[in-house]
Amino acid sequence: MLRRYLLVLSYHAYSLLLFTKSDIKTTLIPVTVLAASSAPLANISRLPHVIFWIWIHLLQFDVSNQTMDPEEDQKNKTDRPLPAGRISLRSAILLRWSLVPICFGFSYCYSYAVLCSSVALVLLTVIYDECGAHAGNFVVRNLVNALGFASFETGSTLVAGISSETLDKTAIYAICISTGIFATTIQAQDFKDEPGDRLIGRRTLPIVLPHIARETLRFLLLCWGIFLSMFWGLDTSLQFIFIVFSLFIGGRYVTKKQVMEDQVSFYWYNVWLSCAHLLPFFWRFYVTDP
Repeated sequence: MLRRYLLVLSYHAYSLLLFTKSDIKTTLIPVTVLAASSAPLANISRLPHVIFWIWIHLLQFDVSNQTMDPEEDQKNKTDRPLPAGRISLRSAILLRWSLVPICFGFSYCYSYAVLCSSVALVLLTVIYDECGAHAGNFVVRNLVNALGFASFETGSTLVAGISSETLDKTAIYAICISTGIFATTIQAQDFKDEPGDRLIGRRTLPIVLPHIARETLRFLLLCWGIFLSMFWGLDTSLQFIFIVFSLFIGGRYVTKKQVMEDQVSFYWYNVWLSCAHLLPFFWRFYVTDP
């Protein structure tokens, strides 16, 4: 009997993991890096708190998002719980709304400020999914995405920090800059999903303006590479490395245009993003706190 319960529990736990699997590299890792770099970490024991806070909110968002257009995942991501038949659509919707009070209660255990970040993230999820921002104008979609990441980063940085009520200037700078990066380069994730997006009629920037989308992404990554290396006070050699790395990522998007190549480019983009999120740590400990 116990073995049976453990098998059922492990089955459902793995289903929850599958909901968030594709966003571990795009959200969980980069946001954790930013929180740990810009807070800074009050204690290494807070790191599991940070990771779980991000993950439970990511689960809430992903379950919501995957119940909106399950037919898209039938083409793009067949291992997700809904297309794989691990959970029914009705049960997934019930799970989606059950996670909201869980996220709120968990956040309130840290502080009112963390709760506010959680509320903002849930509201932005509703705007993105139920209100249709995910399928609307790409400018609105990018903006809502960026604000969602800002909510992730604010809440997780508060959880990581010495004070869970306030952020210092370094953390505020880091979150504001990261929000700008997401608002202007989030289309990096859309190239690999173009076939599925076309199927459901989504109008992402790579679909509406394919050539311009790639060229502007290369330009914006270069601009961010230059700005970040100067703002966070990197020395000349590190500036050169980071700017060349930015050019490399942008160049891949312009020269390698197949779906699998776009998938690899997006992996590199997330490596670049995590490096960008590490820079506040460099500033805090190797330069002078602003």
